Amino acid sequence: MAKGGMGNIMKQAQMMQANLQKAQAELANIDVEGAAGNGLIKITISCKHEIKKIDIDPSLLEDKEMLEDLIKVAFKDALSKVESTSSQKMGGLVPPGMNLPF
Repeated sequence: MAKGGMGNIMKQAQMMQANLQKAQAELANIDVEGAAGNGLIKITISCKHEIKKIDIDPSLLEDKEMLEDLIKVAFKDALSKVESTSSQKMGGLVPPGMNLPF
């Protein structure tokens, strides 16, 4: 491979890395909300997996098992939205076939 070709590949890799870092920084500022029980439980989580807020309707406080189940469902919903948002944000920055864990 010619020297110019290798230099070009390195330049492209550096640009891709810079774009990935920028996208990761942007994701840190994006919050998503997961919900369960028609909104009786809401969990707000950042795309960096930090729980920001949990909102529980007071009517659920008397049924511990239902509350626990709805919290799990809301959390799964929030995580699914984080994955979707992250994939959309990062997907165009990575060449096809290169799977990165974000």
